Amino acid sequence: MTQENQNPSPEQENTAAEPQAEAASETSAVKSPEQEIAELNQKLADLQDNFLRAKAEGENIRRRAVEDIAKAHKFAIESFAEHLVPVTDSLYAALSTDASDAKAFKEGLEITLKQLLSAFEKGRMTEINPAVGDKFDPHHHQAIASVPSEQEANTVVSVLQRGYTVADRVLRPALVTVSASK
Repeated sequence: MTQENQNPSPEQENTAAEPQAEAASETSAVKSPEQEIAELNQKLADLQDNFLRAKAEGENIRRRAVEDIAKAHKFAIESFAEHLVPVTDSLYAALSTDASDAKAFKEGLEITLKQLLSAFEKGRMTEINPAVGDKFDPHHHQAIASVPSEQEANTVVSVLQRGYTVADRVLRPALVTVSASK
C-alpha cells in the first residue's frame, strides 16, 4: 500500500462520516408521536409565554410614556414660574410703599423690569423689538399699517408693540408699521 491509500483524503473522510451521521440522526429523529406532541406543546407554551411577556412589556412602556407626557404638560411651566415669582414680589413691594417720589418709583419699576427680562431669558423667552429701518419679516412681525415714508419699501417705520419668542417659536409677533412702496 502506498501512503496515499493509508491516509484517506478529506473528501473520503466526509463521505465516510455522512452515512454515520445520517444513521445517528435517523435514530434520534425516530420519535414516538407522543414525544413529538409533547415537544410541540412545550414549544407552543414557551411561545405563548414569550408573547404574553412582550405584550405586557409593551403595555407598560405605553403607560409610562402616557404618564411622562402628562407630567411634562402639568409641570412644563414650573421652571418659568419660579423665575417670575421674584418679579411679582417686587411689584407687590412697589404697590405697598408710599410713592411720594416719582423718580424713586420709576427706578423701582426699572429694576422690576430688569428682573422680568431676566426671568424671560432664563425661560428661553426673547423679545422681538425691530429697529426703525429693519426689513419687515412676516415670520416675526405683523404689519398693522403701511405708511408713505422716505425709507425703503417694506421696512419698519415704528414698533407699536413688542413681540416675543419662546425657544425660537413665535409666541406673539411684533406689531409694526411698515413703509409703503413709492
